[in-house]
Amino acid sequence: MALVYRLMMQLSGMLVSLVGWVLSCLTTYLPQWKNLNLELNELEIWTMGLWQACVVQEEGGMQCKDFDSFLALPPELRISRILMFFSNGSGLLGLLLSGFGLDCLKIGERQQEQKKRLLLFGGMLFWISGITAIVPVSWVAHSTVQEFWDENIPDIVPRWDFGEALFVGWLAGFCLILGGSLLNCTVCSTEVHPSSVHYTVAEQQDQCQHLETETRS
Repeated sequence: MALVYRLMMQLSGMLVSLVGWVLSCLTTYLPQWKNLNLELNELEIWTMGLWQACVVQEEGGMQCKDFDSFLALPPELRISRILMFFSNGSGLLGLLLSGFGLDCLKIGERQQEQKKRLLLFGGMLFWISGITAIVPVSWVAHSTVQEFWDENIPDIVPRWDFGEALFVGWLAGFCLILGGSLLNCTVCSTEVHPSSVHYTVAEQQDQCQHLETETRS
């Protein structure tokens, strides 16, 4: 029973972490980090991401233009690019390491200490990936709020608002941290491996056969 519970925790942690990593990659390339509604022209919605700015028109669809220079971007967007790349990379590495550390994987099942280290290190990488996904979207959200309530900007000037990518990024960070926590909980729990279970069953069978032999004699 403990082995089944431990295995289910590991698979759940891997699944939640995988969902978080996919959402983190999606957040990196979505152009909806900021939205801008023009009151003078309600048919157009401007959006800004880490790589491009887009305008959405009801009749003409979406048109996007890539940013010309990395150095010309605002500081929060420059740092967000770097952090999101780091989040995606550490999440991918966490998936690889944690996959090799799963109990259901028979590769290296005799080296349980190494599998335990891989699982623990993979869970920590998921934590790092989740934190580095939450930080940039929170920073962009904070700067957006500051600009929105800036009294030095005239009221007639349109203000940027939260984009959908920020909420996807927060969800991605939460899933990555939750998945890493589930994996690390299985490392800290009592270890019950399939090999030990098989050994216990075989030992009990040998004892029963020995008792039967003594009874017959």
